[in-house]
Amino acid sequence: MSEGPKNPFEAMMRASQDWARSLNPALEGFSPDGFEALWPTMPRDAMEMWFGQGMNPQGLDAKTRLFLALAALVAQGATAEPQIRLTVRHALEAGATPREVAEVIGQMVVFGGVPAMSRAMQLAQGVFEETKKDG
Repeated sequence: MSEGPKNPFEAMMRASQDWARSLNPALEGFSPDGFEALWPTMPRDAMEMWFGQGMNPQGLDAKTRLFLALAALVAQGATAEPQIRLTVRHALEAGATPREVAEVIGQMVVFGGVPAMSRAMQLAQGVFEETKKDG
């Protein structure tokens, strides 16, 4: 009997890759990295309407709500990398500055730990560089 991965997540990923390869051999090298780039950044006004004060005029604005989402993603260990990148991208569009984003991430060191904060900072830095190139 061959010894497979001991980690259940690795076993699940290996089984998924085997299944995908059986459907289409070209999927062997497939990686979902970068899929979030296919999701468009919502315009600031649309975010405000859906996530901000459009639904609750006395409530939080879209930028603040996105900061809360980013904080939660970092506090969970910064494992949801595409979601972190998307949230940073949308926060910038909602009016956040890179400094504010970094402050939110830095504050989460207490809750998510240094590795989570460091990884989230790397992800955010990548988004900052992408938006500099695009803008």
